[in-house]
Amino acid sequence: MRQDGAVNPGRRVAWTAGLALALLAAAGCARGQAPAKAVPLRAAPVLPGRVSVSHVRAADGSKITIAAFSGSVTYVLHNGSADPGKLLARQVTAGPKVAGASRARLLAAFNGGFMMKSLAGGYEQEGHVARPLRAGLASLVIDKSGRTRIGVWGSGVPAPGEDVYSVRQNLWPLVSGGEPTRQSARWQRWGGTLGHQEYVARSALGENAAGDLIYAASMSTSPEDLARALAAAGAVVAMELDINPEWVQLDVAGRPGGPLTAGIPSQHRPATQYLTGWTRDFIAVLAPPAVPPAGHVS
Repeated sequence: MRQDGAVNPGRRVAWTAGLALALLAAAGCARGQAPAKAVPLRAAPVLPGRVSVSHVRAADGSKITIAAFSGSVTYVLHNGSADPGKLLARQVTAGPKVAGASRARLLAAFNGGFMMKSLAGGYEQEGHVARPLRAGLASLVIDKSGRTRIGVWGSGVPAPGEDVYSVRQNLWPLVSGGEPTRQSARWQRWGGTLGHQEYVARSALGENAAGDLIYAASMSTSPEDLARALAAAGAVVAMELDINPEWVQLDVAGRPGGPLTAGIPSQHRPATQYLTGWTRDFIAVLAPPAVPPAGHVS
């Protein structure tokens, strides 16, 4: 109240709004409606991890391996013994080989991107930066839960508040909007190759509309072939990974923790390479942790 007895205009608005809310609540009760109750959020169901490997032929005859990862899989970026190597060796836990609890859940593993000295993009692992991340480059982003997505750094990734844990960048997008980019047809822009040849060992990684990752590789193909194969497999965005025969590798297990077999015909490295230790960075695909049977006491 003011001293002259008039009602303060601000308080009149608040009082009127409060009265309106009270009347609405009373009307609801009069109709027999119970007050709304909060609905608890349900956790997403945990689905078994799965790797589906297939092979396709490009129009020019290139044989391309496609590995699709689905279910509640998670991803781990591993540091190589030589690259990034000592830049991160004492700072990260995922090193040159898959071991321990991760080995029991391992479904697949595949190569990372170009060497750090190539300056093809930044590298961050477990919150530690080996090479600064650069805007405009294709980026594989892994959060602390192991979930991943692919996007252009600074343009969609990272999302505001995203809990970024590891990032592997490599050049620019190979697929965008579900279509091969114009750059994919310019093979000279996708890294130095042995003998300066267009058709060499190459690899790439895409993401489909459901958020699942798709790996593609061949011992002899072009960037455009990889882009077309990934788009045909459902990728809406994709990035090139490493190239040349020494570095392109996919290893797959038939069950979590099972023996690994080479996923790419004629790949150079043995299927156990990521178990015994490797010089370059790579990505491990892990199945969800096993759930103890009901009544089990550990």
